[in-house]
Amino acid sequence: EAWFNGIIKPVKERGTTLDPELVQAETEPRIIKVMQGGGGEFDTITKAIESVPSGNAKRVIISIGPGSYKEKIRIERNKPFITLLGDPKNMPNLTFDGTAKQYGTVDSATLITESNYFVGANLNIVNSAPRPDGKMVGAQAVALRVSGDRSAFYNCKIIGFQDTLCDDRGNHFFKDCHIRGTVDFIFGSGTSLYLNTEIFVVGDPEGDSKMAIITAQARESSSEDTGYSFVHGRITGTAKDVFLGRAWKSSPRVVYSYTEMDEIVHPGGWSSNRQPERAE
Repeated sequence: EAWFNGIIKPVKERGTTLDPELVQAETEPRIIKVMQGGGGEFDTITKAIESVPSGNAKRVIISIGPGSYKEKIRIERNKPFITLLGDPKNMPNLTFDGTAKQYGTVDSATLITESNYFVGANLNIVNSAPRPDGKMVGAQAVALRVSGDRSAFYNCKIIGFQDTLCDDRGNHFFKDCHIRGTVDFIFGSGTSLYLNTEIFVVGDPEGDSKMAIITAQARESSSEDTGYSFVHGRITGTAKDVFLGRAWKSSPRVVYSYTEMDEIVHPGGWSSNRQPERAE
């Protein structure tokens, strides 16, 4: 925490170094309340998002009441500056059971954010589809896809099995989050910092030894300025021989710094994806 406070300055001290679009957007935020069973302006998150005009230039905070919201939520690129905000003491569940067979992998996500300047805070984001058994084609099930730039997530639980989080593209920040999965459960071409975030690798309930891999970062060339950085986090779970990442593409970049790793991590650390030239 001291490290974070030392490098992140309060807004009043940042002055002209802040993004001018963001400064302007935050001056007069609008709040929309979503409550199940009445008491809010809308009873679903989707309806609240639909009420935001295209080309929105002001921060819109969608305050979500407790409960389970079974919705397939998408924030399109033309709706920037949206915040989904839950109560940290009673976090709402955003859940859906989409799979790759139904929607394609990246579009199977429960929550898809394509707009810039998105913020998610105090949310449980879950894909409730069954765990892939290795036999059924198209069983991958994404909980969250982040495709917009300058997006941030605070105190969110992102839960699934295979392909839980599609950290797709853009600059992203995750702080105090919990990310759960089995194989390739943080994947894509994002440029992201994960700070004080727990990575939980789910083991097989029947005790079978199945491959467990945290990341599949998609950089294909050393000239691409993308990658994942995990700082002051923890890797834990119930799986065995967990790989920190695999070389899904030819030049992945993933760094773990000051990260506590349980004994579940494979001694070799990384998988070359059966392509020895990628182990260099």
